[in-house]
Amino acid sequence: MRTNIFRKTLASALLASAALTLAGCGGMASNPSLESIHQPVVSQTNYTLDVSAGPGGISIPEQRRLAGWFEAMDLRYGDRVSIDDPSRNPANRSAVEAVASRHSMLVGDEAPVTPGYVNPGTVRIVVTRTVATVPGCPDWSAKSETNLRNATSTNYGCATNSNLASMVADPSHLINGATGSGSTTVTTGTKAIESYRNRPPTGDQGLKEQSSKGN
Repeated sequence: MRTNIFRKTLASALLASAALTLAGCGGMASNPSLESIHQPVVSQTNYTLDVSAGPGGISIPEQRRLAGWFEAMDLRYGDRVSIDDPSRNPANRSAVEAVASRHSMLVGDEAPVTPGYVNPGTVRIVVTRTVATVPGCPDWSAKSETNLRNATSTNYGCATNSNLASMVADPSHLINGATGSGSTTVTTGTKAIESYRNRPPTGDQGLKEQSSKGN
């Protein structure tokens, strides 16, 4: 009788110990690789402005309104400017290009699809802005100090990827990368070297002569 009671007590203790162990694993990190589970996510948003346009192009007041919109949008590198013009009047594109050039921006050839219709006598200017964020960071969800899986922290990679998403000039480069011409500009490549060579050394005046003789 006592043996059966002892066995039941021992079994209950083992089950309780196993339950506590499994409960402790609930807050344990589970990523065994060196690849962060928090990666930059790139999203695009299209902002539109419809301006009136006639046979001679976009009027001066409408160009000023467009310039004010660009200022309010804080138009910057990484944005894409395009025109949705059903009339395909070259004067309209020239006017938009003139306003966009003040921000050192070029106008794209094709506009993305936007909601609604472009009414006759109007031109739609589209600014496509790309933003990179790292959702879920910082992540301190792992509460357990035990690390039976030899896993990285749940917050692993948050600082690096968040800084990368914040500092990249054009977030779309995180998806496709920047395309180059494949050629090297010699003038740009040697500019730093020429600057170094042409700059006089800081010690070119020589050392001051000092007498070692006693008075």
